[in-house]
Amino acid sequence: MDSKIVAYSRAPELGGSFDADGDLLLGAFFPLYYMKPEAARIRLSFLTQPKDEVAADRWLWKNYQYVLTFYFAIQEINRDEHLLPNKSLGFQWYNALASNSFTLLNALHWLTGDHSLTPNYRCQTRSKSVVVLAGTSSVFSAEMGTILELYKIPQLTYGPFDPMLNDKKQFPSLYQMATSDSSLARAMISLLLHFGWTWVGLLVSDDMKGEQFHQDIQAEMVKRGVCLAFAIKLPETKTMYETTGRSYLYLLSISSANVHILYSNIRGLFTMEHLGAYYLTVGKVWLMTAKWDIVVDETHHMLHSFHGGFSFSQHKGKIPGLKTFLKTVNPTHYPEDFYFRQLWFRFFHCLPAGSGCGHIGVCRPNASLDYVPGHIDMLSVSDSSYFVYNAVYAVAHALHRVFLEKVEMDFPEDTAQALILPWKLHPLLRTTQFTNNAGDHVSLHKATPHQEHYDIQNIVNFPAGLRVMVNVGKFSSGSGRDQGLVIWEDMIEWPVAFKEIPTSVCSQSCGPGFRKRPEEGSAVCCYTCASCAEGEISNQTDAEQCIQCPQLEYTNTERTHCLPKLETFLNLEDSLGMALACMALTLTLLTVMVLGVFVKHQDTPIVKANNRNLSYILLISLLLCFLCSFLFIGCPNTATCLLRQITFALVFTVAVSAVLAKTITVVLAFKAMKPGRTMRRLLVSGAPNAVIPICFLIQLTLCAIWLATSPPFVDTDAYSEHGHIILLCNEGSITAFYCVLGFLGSLALGTFTVAFLARKLPDTFNEAKFLTFSMLVFCSVWVTFLPVYQSTKGKVMVAVEVFSILASGAGLLGCIFVPKCYIILLRPERNCLEGFKKRTCSRRF
Repeated sequence: MDSKIVAYSRAPELGGSFDADGDLLLGAFFPLYYMKPEAARIRLSFLTQPKDEVAADRWLWKNYQYVLTFYFAIQEINRDEHLLPNKSLGFQWYNALASNSFTLLNALHWLTGDHSLTPNYRCQTRSKSVVVLAGTSSVFSAEMGTILELYKIPQLTYGPFDPMLNDKKQFPSLYQMATSDSSLARAMISLLLHFGWTWVGLLVSDDMKGEQFHQDIQAEMVKRGVCLAFAIKLPETKTMYETTGRSYLYLLSISSANVHILYSNIRGLFTMEHLGAYYLTVGKVWLMTAKWDIVVDETHHMLHSFHGGFSFSQHKGKIPGLKTFLKTVNPTHYPEDFYFRQLWFRFFHCLPAGSGCGHIGVCRPNASLDYVPGHIDMLSVSDSSYFVYNAVYAVAHALHRVFLEKVEMDFPEDTAQALILPWKLHPLLRTTQFTNNAGDHVSLHKATPHQEHYDIQNIVNFPAGLRVMVNVGKFSSGSGRDQGLVIWEDMIEWPVAFKEIPTSVCSQSCGPGFRKRPEEGSAVCCYTCASCAEGEISNQTDAEQCIQCPQLEYTNTERTHCLPKLETFLNLEDSLGMALACMALTLTLLTVMVLGVFVKHQDTPIVKANNRNLSYILLISLLLCFLCSFLFIGCPNTATCLLRQITFALVFTVAVSAVLAKTITVVLAFKAMKPGRTMRRLLVSGAPNAVIPICFLIQLTLCAIWLATSPPFVDTDAYSEHGHIILLCNEGSITAFYCVLGFLGSLALGTFTVAFLARKLPDTFNEAKFLTFSMLVFCSVWVTFLPVYQSTKGKVMVAVEVFSILASGAGLLGCIFVPKCYIILLRPERNCLEGFKKRTCSRRF
């Protein structure tokens, strides 16, 4: 018993094959095991004959499904009364050795029909083989195509689509059963964007196909805003002393990308000899191109590496009867198939009677491929198995058309002759189209455009090696952008390192209120978050630019929304407006009281001095000045905007010109005491009083020109105060406004100069000093007003002007009239001519 077990655990010789006779034969090559690395590195020498003894290093048990599907398709066709009637298909298949040294060895065995491998000789008198089915590796198919092209033998490949193999100038006799995966990059990017994964790693095979995919997916990434954290090319083979595997390990371990895209045959990963037992186990989500890349049986240490990953495969229908066939088939059905016996013994430790080796062990009654270890799913039809099925039927349909043409041309003797020259199949294969038993359309003419459909499957690994592929989504290439992507998130099982949907970004997302600011020298996915400026918002995540709020709106504190601005102005309800109004009202009352005192004591010397009428005019103008400040407080309208500056300018012109007239009166009064009649005549005639109407008319003319050219109007200020629109009066013509102020300032400066020159005159009934001081206060207020007025905005500017009006008016009122009221009310004994001479006088009753 033990010796038999050892015998069946050895690999067959390289030239070993399994065949079944038929009218027409199909040659096939299926990859069932890898060779040991030492055998792949045999040093070749032209002095000795190469050794063809190799040992199986790693069995690909899942790939045996290709063989069983091959059996099933041929069995179906041989039983079909409508397809190839009265003709039977046979086969002869070999293991496809993916090795630089032995790739063509089994191909030569098949061509020569003998193990001696004599070049340019065939040991078969007549060959019934018409076509070859070749493997999953494009490298193997290309090398096979080189030698098969010498005999014009058609080769149908059941591996993934490769653009290089589609070159009819280089491979005119090669046909790919897989359709183009030109939309695969778009499908993957759509899945990445669905979960917000914008920072990913890429591992591709180091060949033309890998390079093409690299270019395709990188172009799609640029268009869709996804970035590559790294890109690694996985070599198909590895030299003895190459240590690049360590660099791969290091790069993958330090990468911040949690999502990796693998576009390579899994054998590319086998070249990394330093992969640890749990190297890729946690923290990574893998996106793989198709299920033929997931050969889990020979990657026990990587089982949990792919857990939670995704596999993309082109959509295919279910082949009727195939799953039942896989459940019921056993080695007794194909007793000459050494590989089937090896697989059965490997998993069930027994061989049933009639399997070609006698009865070994005790097989359970329900022993079936349905009960092989969970990490080898023999019942789920792989993409390559599906293409094997289609390839056999494509050949059958082409052969059927050959015999139909012979019948139609009345060549019955040719019809009876089953042998067909392989090269005669090419015209028929190029135009072969049919609908298979799964309901899918099959065509070997790849030039016609077609819509691509992908099934997205989640890789789920359970304890004890159980693995399942769960359909969690689909993608259709004919839909716009991401509309063709459908994902059922509640069915997804994520890698063990993640409790929820993982993230894979270079920089954390910028929330609302922020925008992305690119980092110089980094990928576009790497950025910092900058807060939106004042007046700008962003109401979405990862905004490229902030949005400017409309003029009548402002940003909230978080800079996420624009809110309507509230209208505001210098209002009586504001504390500032209320304070100014109270100040204006107080000064108005004081002015009225002073005016009342002067009217009541109008016949006293101190009131009569310096022209009593000028005092009345000055007090009334000051009263109007204080009252005109109310034009600046409250909601602006057309009337108030037209009146406020004009009224202020005219009233203050009267007040300052009255002060100037009083100053001139003082000067003339002292000049009139000297001999000469001119000064006395001017004083008696009231000439100083003419200053007031003259100045008033000049200011009135300037104001009229102002109103005629560019009058003030109601305006808004949406920027001075956050969240508010300030209603204010626009002065219209700034030039006219400053001309009016300039005339008023010149008048005040002139008045101050005259008063300053008269300050040293005798002070008996002389108010020259008070006039000088009052004009000093007045000028100081307005000189200070100008820079402050220019540096403020909105209602603060209005408040500054109102305060200046009140302060300058209060200065005139206080400096000129308070001393007189003091004497009138508190020192009446000094309010007489004798009193001024003697500094005292008695009150008259």
